[in-house]
Amino acid sequence: MPDTIYDVAIIGSGPAGYTAAIRAGQYGLKTALIEKDNVLGGTCLHVGCIPTKALLFNAEIWDHLKDAKEFGIDGVDARKLNWAAIQERKAKIVAKHAKGLEFLMKKNKVETIRGYGKLTGPAQGGIHTVEVKSADGKVSQVKARNVIVSTGSEARMLPGTEPSERVLTNIEILSLKEMPKSLVVVGAGAVGMEFASIFRSFDAEITVLEMLPRVVPVEDEDISKELARVYRKRGITCHTSAKVEKVENTKSGIAVTFTVDGKQQRIEAEKILIAVGRKPRTEGIDLEKTKIRPDRGFIKTNGWMQTDEPGVYAIGDIVLGTPQLAHVGAMEGIVAVAKIAGKPGKPINPLHIPNATYCHPEIGSVGLTEAKAKELGHTLKVGKFPFTANSRASIVGQHEGFVKIVSDAEYGEILGVHIIGPQATELIAEAVAAMELEATAEDLMWTIHAHPTLAEAMLDASNSVYGMAINA
Repeated sequence: MPDTIYDVAIIGSGPAGYTAAIRAGQYGLKTALIEKDNVLGGTCLHVGCIPTKALLFNAEIWDHLKDAKEFGIDGVDARKLNWAAIQERKAKIVAKHAKGLEFLMKKNKVETIRGYGKLTGPAQGGIHTVEVKSADGKVSQVKARNVIVSTGSEARMLPGTEPSERVLTNIEILSLKEMPKSLVVVGAGAVGMEFASIFRSFDAEITVLEMLPRVVPVEDEDISKELARVYRKRGITCHTSAKVEKVENTKSGIAVTFTVDGKQQRIEAEKILIAVGRKPRTEGIDLEKTKIRPDRGFIKTNGWMQTDEPGVYAIGDIVLGTPQLAHVGAMEGIVAVAKIAGKPGKPINPLHIPNATYCHPEIGSVGLTEAKAKELGHTLKVGKFPFTANSRASIVGQHEGFVKIVSDAEYGEILGVHIIGPQATELIAEAVAAMELEATAEDLMWTIHAHPTLAEAMLDASNSVYGMAINA
């Protein structure tokens, strides 16, 4: 209906956009969700978080089958990997949740509008106009009192490379028809290390090339060291401080020339995955018609996700200075909509954002690393507890890793928690809640944890802050 004026129009239906739309509907706001693709959910649901984690779960089961005899299960030596069935299961999970999003839009009275949304400039008489171009080229206008931009991100490429059957991004690698026997992964962040883990579990030869001095460089240094150690044990080759010079096609795959410590090396593999970060999708939405001036494509906002253009908000991967994580975008959507609706809310605290890497072993972290806390002038007490001393870790047969708590020496304030090991991405939630509630390491010491659980490692780590871990 051309005369409809929405309270909020949201451009992009990834986790940031769809969460904002649902919350806006819950608040009773008249809401339009504009999406260029024929499905809702964005990168995360279709070619990111969800399909990747589905493959990681398959890889974990495959690893357990390798150790079946240790668990008293005979007769699985003749196991065979059905890659097509793995891909089919992944697709079913994605389709289920995409369908669920369609239902949630209807449930919350959100109108979904298919097409490519663009800004048209400042509000006229308090009303913004978003131009929407549908797949068949028809142009319409959506009018709204507020606009939320959540257009997401796409994979960065190395100079001189383009996605192909052999040069992969997160999109191509998720739709491979066959398992590669060898893979070079460029970038040792979360995406690179997760795919390295998946394909190594399925017995591919994996080489990781990272430009910075250590793998998972945003994590605490102890986490990086432990992951590098476990990956070596798993047979994954990692080169750090490595600069990729050239990627070439060969008869059977690709060849990568790279330099480490001034020495040039060359390796060949069937495929190469480029996992060097993601760039914001803000070109082509006509930001230049507004007061918004992007910084390297990212949009600057205040704590309530408001941009420099009144009535226009930005959330998700396009926001300057916040991590490109689905759960961050989702909460930014909730913050923005609370502001629009005049409801209680609070801006995101960057120090309370959990990082989660779903490789094997998993990584979960929140807050300051030990090095950053020292750099900021804190006097520290650090507790560390290994999963080798945790009974549940023995039961599930995953002994690698530890829980590390970085706390302020004077008051016991928890400054950061860093976990590598079984279920780390789940365990980190306790640390995030503790920090959000301003709990101290001593508070955690007096919190009863069920036995036997992996979560007890958090209890032992908090005791370890004071040199009094029970089980180590």
